[in-house]
Amino acid sequence: MVINNPAYKKAIQSLWDGRATVTVRVGRLNEATGRTEPVEQVTVKDAACRLSHKTVTTTDPTEEAALVTQTVVLYIDPSVEIPEGSKITVTQNGVTRDYEQSGKAAVFTYHKEVPLELFREWA
Repeated sequence: MVINNPAYKKAIQSLWDGRATVTVRVGRLNEATGRTEPVEQVTVKDAACRLSHKTVTTTDPTEEAALVTQTVVLYIDPSVEIPEGSKITVTQNGVTRDYEQSGKAAVFTYHKEVPLELFREWA
């Protein structure tokens, strides 16, 4: 049985060659103006993770060209909190990109799978 097996957790997480930073936007009072202004705040820094990319090509008989979409999934420890609306910066294989969560995370014993899409802008 695999449940609660530290060796299994270590084996899974040994495949994680990426690093993730989670940033949220919070309101902070600007003393000079008296206004609350949005600022970025890092809640998780340099967490071990792994990105998985899958390219899907679909065709429709009425379309002239195939539609190509890419899905990105983040594998990360289930204890890492990723609030909705946060920016997730991932560095893997020498490439750094900003993402946002695009759906509900699937949580498992030793990891969670977070569907991502490229970060566009703060809401």
